[in-house]
Amino acid sequence: MNEINLYEPYMLNNPKRGFEPTEAGSVKTKFLKKLATWTLILGVVSIVVAFAPSVWYTLSGSAEKIASILARPVGDDFGDLANTTSDQKEAYQPRFDPTLSLENKLLIPSTSIETEIHEATLDNFEDALKKGVWRVSDFSTPAGRNSPVILAAHRYGYLTWSIPYRLKNSFYNLPKLEVGERVEVVWRQRKYVYKVYAESEGEEITDYSADLILYTCESLNSPIRVFKYARLLEI
Repeated sequence: MNEINLYEPYMLNNPKRGFEPTEAGSVKTKFLKKLATWTLILGVVSIVVAFAPSVWYTLSGSAEKIASILARPVGDDFGDLANTTSDQKEAYQPRFDPTLSLENKLLIPSTSIETEIHEATLDNFEDALKKGVWRVSDFSTPAGRNSPVILAAHRYGYLTWSIPYRLKNSFYNLPKLEVGERVEVVWRQRKYVYKVYAESEGEEITDYSADLILYTCESLNSPIRVFKYARLLEI
């Protein structure tokens, strides 16, 4: 006859009493602790990497320096292009679409840029750059067509910008925009579709025959800028 273990039912109803972890459970616990630690470390590193440029901008005053660089897109060869208008450029305008945004917007699907286009003169251009993309006021609008539309933005933005805001509203990913890809501008409820045909890096624009020019600084506190040139598609 088997001896009755009076302690066994008590143990079943009170699993915490007298419980000793198995070797497998101990290994699993250690693994989960290490995984949590490394996840935390990777999260902190990701945040530091994402915000480091903005912190450096703020502490060094580079935002103002780069803003002044972004405000000087014109080369010596611009000449009288702003006063030259072709009949072909005046003729085409996309159809008016009342369902489009009332805000003037820039959309670049391949780079996840989707942002409002901000207006400002050279006297207060920094107010526009602090929000995102600035239309250089000395040049044309998409509807005007008498000179290139020139849009500029910081690449790294400001400390107050969140990561999602920076990715959508800055030109951080502009260098990834490739020749042949499309750019859309919603202007006064008309959608202007452009196709990138050329790109360059330097201190000045090299091709003023473009219908749209996008640019940003190549790196932190650098006079070198990344330029993208695009033609308007009549579609």
